[in-house]
Amino acid sequence: MNAVIELWSGLHPLLQAVIKGLAVIGVMFPFGGACSLVERKVSAWMQGRPGPNRALPFWVAWVPGIGFVQRLGVFHLMADGGKMFFKEDPVPGHVNKFYFYLAPVVGMIPALTTVTVVPFGAYLNEAGKLVPLVLANLDVGILAVFAVSSLGVYSLILAGWASNSKYPFLGGIRASAQLISYELSMTLSVLPVFLWVNAPGGNGTLSLFDVVSAQNGAWFGLWMPLSAVVFLVSLFAETNRLPFDMAEGEADLVGGFHTEYGSMKWGLFFVAEYSHMLIGSGVFVLLFLGGWNPLPWVPLSDVAAWLGQLSPVLLHPIAVGLLSIGIFMGKALFFIFLFMWVRWTVPRFRYDQVMKLGWQKLLPLAIANLIFYAILIAFLQKPVS
Repeated sequence: MNAVIELWSGLHPLLQAVIKGLAVIGVMFPFGGACSLVERKVSAWMQGRPGPNRALPFWVAWVPGIGFVQRLGVFHLMADGGKMFFKEDPVPGHVNKFYFYLAPVVGMIPALTTVTVVPFGAYLNEAGKLVPLVLANLDVGILAVFAVSSLGVYSLILAGWASNSKYPFLGGIRASAQLISYELSMTLSVLPVFLWVNAPGGNGTLSLFDVVSAQNGAWFGLWMPLSAVVFLVSLFAETNRLPFDMAEGEADLVGGFHTEYGSMKWGLFFVAEYSHMLIGSGVFVLLFLGGWNPLPWVPLSDVAAWLGQLSPVLLHPIAVGLLSIGIFMGKALFFIFLFMWVRWTVPRFRYDQVMKLGWQKLLPLAIANLIFYAILIAFLQKPVS
């Protein structure tokens, strides 16, 4: 382990940045494709249909037992990827071509950047302290997530404007209004968490790792349930998922901001959407569900110590790191399923209902919740004179 750390530390910072960037791309792009397949299987399961189960490359059809993999629809992922890269990609003559091509790229940049500041696990170092597994361990982690992820709406606005068409333009305008409406509630919902983490006399921090460390006992979702609910509803709106997909709205906007898009440019928008879903789910888990701590009042360090009594090998940093990643990803993937579950069970809201929910319901709730916990935390964390 030390040799690996020394090898990595000896690499040039530019080379380290390139490797990290390729790792992010290598994870997020396949994840987006896998989510598209899983979403079709989940919707089929909920509606009593078999879902994707037909694709089978002829060169592996002879392999015994391959029918099971075919029924899972795994080969549809390969077919979809090939289609995205190689299908004809006509561009309408009336669009502003430079910005039309730029919009999907702008959408991917926040999705691939935000994931670098989200810790996805931890391991025990030689001193027995937890060290986060994260590409960029920032003290202002949550601020970086909010600042960068909110830039993703510019791709929707740019796509709608560059399409020079009324339906895409309306989709872009809706996306910007929805972002403003729910960003306020989302930000206010996490303030009680950081009020508690930044106790009087301590070092001020906005680190997501410190938030998880503060949940070695009770998870914040247990005693700040309204914050968790407001954040989760706002997360649905921020990711433009049903019932909040006002930027697309097939019933009234044809396809919304991406009406004029096809092939890989269309695919980039949805890789970005699934990436935001994963990042949002991960941030929710870190803020309210204990991160990589398996259960309330059962921190990862206690589990690692118990496993170390069974076998010293299980206390190795790699073993603990893999365990923490498994716990964290299990929670995050549950919320990915929740996104899909809600999409196929809750009908789309009207636009006026979305605005009313954001401004007249969630925002007052978030403000009242902040005031309540600010008073409660001030009383509980009152410095001893």
